[in-house]
Amino acid sequence: MKEFELKYGCNPNQKPAKIYMNDGSDLPITILSGRPGYINFLDAFNSWQLVKELKAALGLPAVTSFKHVSPTSAAVGIPLSDDLKKACFVDDIEGLDDSPLACAYARARGTDRMCSFGDWVAMSDVCDVTTAKMLKREVSDGVIAPGYEPEALEILKTKRKGNYNIVQIDPDYIPEAQERKQVFGITFEQGRNNFEINRELLSEIVTKNKDLPDSAVRDLIIALITLKYTQSNSVCYAVDGQAIGVGAGQQSRIHCTRLAGSKADTWFLRQHEKVLNLPFRDDLGRPERDNVIDGYINQNEEDVCADGSWQKYFTAQPAPLTDEDKKAFLSTRQNVALGSDAFFPFSDNIERAYRSGVKYIAEPGGSIRDDAVIDCCDKYGMTMCFTHMRLFHH
Repeated sequence: MKEFELKYGCNPNQKPAKIYMNDGSDLPITILSGRPGYINFLDAFNSWQLVKELKAALGLPAVTSFKHVSPTSAAVGIPLSDDLKKACFVDDIEGLDDSPLACAYARARGTDRMCSFGDWVAMSDVCDVTTAKMLKREVSDGVIAPGYEPEALEILKTKRKGNYNIVQIDPDYIPEAQERKQVFGITFEQGRNNFEINRELLSEIVTKNKDLPDSAVRDLIIALITLKYTQSNSVCYAVDGQAIGVGAGQQSRIHCTRLAGSKADTWFLRQHEKVLNLPFRDDLGRPERDNVIDGYINQNEEDVCADGSWQKYFTAQPAPLTDEDKKAFLSTRQNVALGSDAFFPFSDNIERAYRSGVKYIAEPGGSIRDDAVIDCCDKYGMTMCFTHMRLFHH
């Protein structure tokens, strides 16, 4: 396939639209089902790079959930605890523990379920039946993977009345060293960001605490590779083999840190006993439960526990999740890793990170206030690495 005509570009008025190889060669993809759009392909190609790099860096199957050209989460195939399975709505999946790819998908899709609604999914490995069964029941726009088991493909082809977007990519495809794009009719060209993120990048520890266990290395690598494909400014919290909070596209870094931290807190609190045991009505769908859980945790637009409201969602009126409940539970969360795509200009970012259990940090360094940031890390016994590598992505 030399080119693929798209229905339209970013918006319906942007026509004509297509994807093609500038050198006239075949596209490195096969469309197995559906008709992906312009934004679908932006998500597909960015997300594929992310999982391919995670697999190469850590040797584990990787999955990411993308929305509007940024990841909601990314994860590697580590088994889930019973509470985490319940929090991710996968406690009913048979054979989950036998499929590392399915574990990675459960983590990536289960981290920020509200933002993952209508997502694009990328898988580093051939999609198996267990993963396909989980993906089939979620609201999703499409998936990209290096291959699909025959039964898994048939399962996915039944999704969205046979119109689900399924893309297979050549895992050996290597893009040109130079990349180009146009803005306002003007062509931009730059070398591709082929910088390799690995353990060596974390070798310069600038804090008094030099402890950096393998689990922290893994989580920092996950955070940094996730940031490499996140719209900047961006900050990522990670723990237990998955990104748990991504703050993307904010003009101020502290806003990134707050946004990502609040998402990390919500992810933790989904595993609170009160949340795990909410008495949902049987007729309440999965997306509706996600919205209610978010409202229950964060007390947003509606008090879902109030008289006149709780009856819409629950079989019995639940006790509210109080500020004291949250503070006590979050105080037990530790050993979280935090990556930043550029230096922290002020120590307020460290103060906010500490509130979400951050113990390990990787950032480029280079601020005139590095000393103040390091001092703040030392105050909390954190370990911080300077990578000397900015990871802006636009």
